[in-house]
Amino acid sequence: MARPRLVTVAEMMEWGLRGPAVARRRALGLRLGSVTAFLGVWALAAGVVEVGRLFNPIFLPGPWVVAGKVLRLGAEGELWVHVWATFQRVAVGFSTGAALALALGLLAGHLRGVRTLVEPVVELLRPIPPLAMLPLFIVWIGIGEGSKVGFITYATFFPMFLTTVHAVGRLDPRLIRAAQSLGARPRQLFLRVILPAALPEILTGIRLGVALSFFVIVISEFIGAEAGLGYLINDGRNFFLVAQMLGAAVVLGLLGYLGNAAVGWLERRLLRWQHAG
Repeated sequence: MARPRLVTVAEMMEWGLRGPAVARRRALGLRLGSVTAFLGVWALAAGVVEVGRLFNPIFLPGPWVVAGKVLRLGAEGELWVHVWATFQRVAVGFSTGAALALALGLLAGHLRGVRTLVEPVVELLRPIPPLAMLPLFIVWIGIGEGSKVGFITYATFFPMFLTTVHAVGRLDPRLIRAAQSLGARPRQLFLRVILPAALPEILTGIRLGVALSFFVIVISEFIGAEAGLGYLINDGRNFFLVAQMLGAAVVLGLLGYLGNAAVGWLERRLLRWQHAG
């Protein structure tokens, strides 16, 4: 009977370091596989419609047609005008909503008096769908850029505010008392204890806000916009340019994916201690 081979410490360390790399490659393979499968099903459905003449093929163009339309718009420069217009609105609206939500949420989470003052107003406005507020923003601010930015700010404020309040409010009081017993000043207590402990949940709210901003920008660009991916989709609807509509939607999805990836990168940078564990 063969004797079992002893494993050296160096081999154990090598296997431990290899594990995360294998997991990342497997995750990348699954992501690429899901995207490939989606494109395959889409191409198959478009091919069946075109060959079988189930209905007019222009209503379900294949991925190759949509890709060709996006490349043409990009080569002509028109696509980048719309991408830049959408990006500007999202950046300004989301940044404003995040600044208000984080500032007010940190105060409300830490100070009971602020929470008591703000909570009734937030709970009154939160159930109102953002779409219901868009006509009011147009009446109050006008049909220009202000109403679109204000609409995004309103829509993204609530998830970030609520997650921030919850993150700060659920902190273990023993952490705060321990820091105070060691002589931590209020500023040190906030920067060294409260903010790091609440940051994971705050970043979750920011991730939700980013996704929601790209969701609502399309609605706001349907009304009174002269540029933007939402405008491009609506223009395609008016002239039955389905490939243009799908292409603009795909580009919008890619922008949202990049926004989510940026928040993920920020999370890994700020929460190294959490990922290292």
